[in-house]
Amino acid sequence: VQLVESGGGLVQPGGSLRLSCAVFGLRVDSYAIGWYRQAPGKQREGVSCINSSANDTYYSESVEGRFTISRDIAKNTVYLQMNSLKPEDTAVYYCGASNSYYCPDTLNEYGYRGQGTQVTVSS
Repeated sequence: VQLVESGGGLVQPGGSLRLSCAVFGLRVDSYAIGWYRQAPGKQREGVSCINSSANDTYYSESVEGRFTISRDIAKNTVYLQMNSLKPEDTAVYYCGASNSYYCPDTLNEYGYRGQGTQVTVSS
């Protein structure tokens, strides 16, 4: 199983990025897939998640209304559209897969994880 993130980069405040999580070795419609991030000196933070049937999504309070999670079953890929980015969104973003119908309560429940992609929001 492999999860590969892409789409990170440097963007100005107020800008947008779309992160991709390409999944190999398991089906995105059989697992809950989520995004979390870690900024230097800070704890990991769960950002968003989509459950295996895609009828339920989760967003942290800090990104609600700005980020949107989606998936493409044909491409076996999960996306995170990030709009109105702020400097405090700067972090390494990771995707994870949990062998569960529901999004996990804790980040430790992501049994499979990617290597991360850097997002930097700065002018």
